[in-house]
Amino acid sequence: MNELVLPNDTNTLNNLMGGKLLHWMDICAAMSAQKHSNRIVVTASVDSVSFKEPIRLGDVVTLEAYVTRSFNSSMEVFIQVHAQNIPTGEKLKSNEAYYTFVALDSRHKPAKSPAIDPETEEEIEKYKGALRRRQVRLILAGKMKPDDAQELKDLFL
Repeated sequence: MNELVLPNDTNTLNNLMGGKLLHWMDICAAMSAQKHSNRIVVTASVDSVSFKEPIRLGDVVTLEAYVTRSFNSSMEVFIQVHAQNIPTGEKLKSNEAYYTFVALDSRHKPAKSPAIDPETEEEIEKYKGALRRRQVRLILAGKMKPDDAQELKDLFL
């Protein structure tokens, strides 16, 4: 997905406003989850997003997302953000994050999402890490007890 940073998208320093970028990231990640599940999805969580580099007025923003793993009705989506200054050709990575979406059926209830079959080394690593990241999210949300997070424990044993 590509977006052009226009004056109405910027703050007083002529940098893209963080909220606008989060909005674009949510849309891009949701489209990825919807295409994977063939269902309407809703955002369940967003992992921390760090703003590494400012995105400037006039830059072209490229957002790329893919589903890293599916857990019954929820899906973890990885998204990367790059910005490019077209006149100079300078391109930089600005952000990355993990979003979680839940697939819904026609009654707006959680629905099964297809499994993922990772192929590349990067996809396999993100697939393996998704279970640990999910456990962290569930613990922080109070939906899992730390003692039940076996994959997290295994990191330290």
